[in-house]
Amino acid sequence: MFTDDDLVPLSALQHLVFCERRCALVHIECLWEDNVFTIEGDHLHEVVDETGRRRESRGDLRIARGLPLRSLRLGLSGKADVVEFHRLPDNLKDADLEDGLQPGMTLQGAPGLWRPFPVEYKRGTAQNTEPYQVQLCAQALCLEETLKVAVPAGALFEGAPQHRVDVSFERHLRERTEVAVRRLHELIALGVTPAAVKTPACRHCSLVAVCRPDVGGRRRSARRYLREAVSAALGPGQEGFTR
Repeated sequence: MFTDDDLVPLSALQHLVFCERRCALVHIECLWEDNVFTIEGDHLHEVVDETGRRRESRGDLRIARGLPLRSLRLGLSGKADVVEFHRLPDNLKDADLEDGLQPGMTLQGAPGLWRPFPVEYKRGTAQNTEPYQVQLCAQALCLEETLKVAVPAGALFEGAPQHRVDVSFERHLRERTEVAVRRLHELIALGVTPAAVKTPACRHCSLVAVCRPDVGGRRRSARRYLREAVSAALGPGQEGFTR
């Protein structure tokens, strides 16, 4: 069990699953660079935050925006873009109980039982949705711990095509998420940025200029790097000043 001082950002999970080096650059070295993808993504989240009221009611649907999340078991804290609350059928049976969690919860001023359904907004259509699914699943785990209610599913909303993809929080995704959370804590506690490894995903990374995956994997000593840097600064014929 973690304490409040030990909590790490839930949003770091997306970076970790996408690339551990990217995660370390952002959350250990505190580096960040925007590109067209991150700017469009930030704009999409701003639109979500500013759309209407923080809470909405639509028949058997309740919507909460910017809901704070926390898990002392996982050591995570963050905020959900949107959490929908879906009203459950009145004839729901106790057989639907899972892992000691209630099938639904009560909401003030609303009859019946309601089930949380987290929705994560992202820019465009990603070829690799695993980082987003892991982050969304972590939101569900936080909601289950706090509300003691089963959260079996959520959704990713793809901004560019205006398309919604349902995500089922099955056992394999929950286990993948727990592994990622443990690795996130290990990485941050270690405080060491992994070496760069060039992959096709680097083309879409806003930190590619800082990460320099083209040279990051080469083994170069600090002594040689400094010697070359000083030689370049001194100019031709001055190399003798370096050792």
